Amino acid sequence: MTRLKIWQVDAFASRPLEGNPAAIVPLQSWLAADVMQAIAAENNVAETAFFVKTGEGAYDLRWFAPNREVDLCGHATLASAWTLFHRIDPALKAVRFMTRSGELKVTRGAEDRLVMSLPSAPSEPFDPPVGFARALAGSLKADAPAELHVSEKGGAGARALIAVWPAPEAIAGLVPTPDLKEILMLVNAGSLLATAPGGGPAAEGGKNNWPYDMVSRFFAPYYGVPEDPVTGSAHCALTPFWAKRLGKKTLLARQASARGGDLVCTDDGARTIIEGRCALYLTGEIEI
Repeated sequence: MTRLKIWQVDAFASRPLEGNPAAIVPLQSWLAADVMQAIAAENNVAETAFFVKTGEGAYDLRWFAPNREVDLCGHATLASAWTLFHRIDPALKAVRFMTRSGELKVTRGAEDRLVMSLPSAPSEPFDPPVGFARALAGSLKADAPAELHVSEKGGAGARALIAVWPAPEAIAGLVPTPDLKEILMLVNAGSLLATAPGGGPAAEGGKNNWPYDMVSRFFAPYYGVPEDPVTGSAHCALTPFWAKRLGKKTLLARQASARGGDLVCTDDGARTIIEGRCALYLTGEIEI
């Protein structure tokens, strides 16, 4: 029997039961991929992260959704760094992860935040098939989006559709578990980023209910995740998209899922810098 340590960490959260949970499993050496996939399915959170140490402050890192391995996962990267900083190697100030998406670096930031650098995901306008926007709106129980865009790597690595609404209330009002898999397959997309501008931190003297620069939700049926609570990789597409429109480099973002989470995102050209906090939920041991 093999015993493995496991931590469940809520990323982009100031306290447990908020943000996005990730299961973190450190390894001495890699398990077979099908075993890691089975563990991820058993954990049944959006992603389970596995890492193996390769040097001082350096690790190989892989992420598994419940039904497949993914190319990029921001929240599980943040949670992996938190686990290393707070439970495994507290002397570390920075950690480098080698992944399917290249090297990702996470450093300790101010006010208990962690600062993560991810590759940006550019997007472009998308001309949908006739009737597509209306059908998408029907699945979401919403008005049709004002715009559609597409990013080839806009969330967890696969092609993502970006749907833009004019106000954050429209994003909050989308149904929590829409049936999107088949309709997204029509446009060869694995996920949907639903987004709108916020009112900005200083809107109406700070009385705005949405004091954010951008608001979003993320649906990823291709990965077996009907709705992801808070998604770092999605903001690799949303940050350059809204930074250009709003004319600012650093944006305060809210992912308006039921759990919800806040991110500070900076457009740094080819990289997107994302800051957030983490909270420990669970410490345990796997026996397989």
